Amino acid sequence: MTSTERDSVSLGGAQPGFSPSLIVQVPDDVPHKMLTYQEAIREGLREEMAGDASVFLLGEDIGKHGGAFGVTRTLFDQFGPERVRNTPISENTIVGAGTGAALVGMKPVIEIMFADFSLLAMDQICNQAAKMRFMTGGQCKVPWVLRMPQGGGAGKSIAAQHSQSLEALYAQFPGLKVVFPSTPYDAKGLIRAAIRDENPVVFLEHKMLYSLRGRVPDAEYVLPIGRCDLKRVGADVTVVADGSMVWHAMQAAQTVLPQGIDVEVVDVQTLAPLDEATLGASARKTGRVVLVAEACRSYGPTAEWGMVAMEQAFDFLKGPIVRVTGRHSPIPFANALEEGVWPGTEDIVRAILSVAEY
Repeated sequence: MTSTERDSVSLGGAQPGFSPSLIVQVPDDVPHKMLTYQEAIREGLREEMAGDASVFLLGEDIGKHGGAFGVTRTLFDQFGPERVRNTPISENTIVGAGTGAALVGMKPVIEIMFADFSLLAMDQICNQAAKMRFMTGGQCKVPWVLRMPQGGGAGKSIAAQHSQSLEALYAQFPGLKVVFPSTPYDAKGLIRAAIRDENPVVFLEHKMLYSLRGRVPDAEYVLPIGRCDLKRVGADVTVVADGSMVWHAMQAAQTVLPQGIDVEVVDVQTLAPLDEATLGASARKTGRVVLVAEACRSYGPTAEWGMVAMEQAFDFLKGPIVRVTGRHSPIPFANALEEGVWPGTEDIVRAILSVAEY
């Protein structure tokens, strides 16, 4: 991919129509600034690099260019080529180098240009890094972070090999933690937590959220890995979502509110380990559950969330659990066809209305 092609799918492409006011995680009286999702990740990286000399970045074009989506832009100027390292175009080598560095005490943050490309490094990710601590009885630790943009909606230059949602794939491998923030506040707090974790963390970033702005506290903070976050408290229907679908769920909740339907939105920030307690408690409270993910329906993350709801809230459910997901299809090149693959706000509204009849 040329730099021109990369720029065409970065911040200059299609933008999400989400209002920051939908999710306010920092009160008015707390000193804060407005940052984009991209800027919040960069700020988290900068703070961890400034506070810990063992943290360094590696990936394709992450130096002066700032990576495919500009997340690491300016970090090269501040920290130099020793700590912001460009790599060859070889995902297996990149992750392998990161694993080796982590084994000798460094804390590498690895960027893969698109999550789809990480499939070239599956052996290093899932057979080596994920298993090393277990196989050595805790003697070896692999504290790396694997940052990857995923998901669709950025237009026809992305298509079938650049737009997949792979959170369920990585969540099934023991030894990996999988994080997928939906807001700038979450993105900064969770990237810092991921870097500090002693285990390998797959850190997924939805490419259509990079330009989304939100409040981020001026004070330093770190969010815990392994917890869902209630983005909206409600009484009638539970909507469980991740990534950009959290914003669609919030819009849907606003849409049905005039009809007297009070929706609770559960943001699955961490897919592994999954916060089953929060998910189950919400399902028991409302008795009606809608599961939303951009990933494919078949064997996707909603299947796991649905089983957790069934196991923890079966006797409380008033009717069947409903799933709203991406189609089981490669992502088309044509914009009109691509738009038909992803779920959206209207799909979630219909699902909420259907379960509200129970």
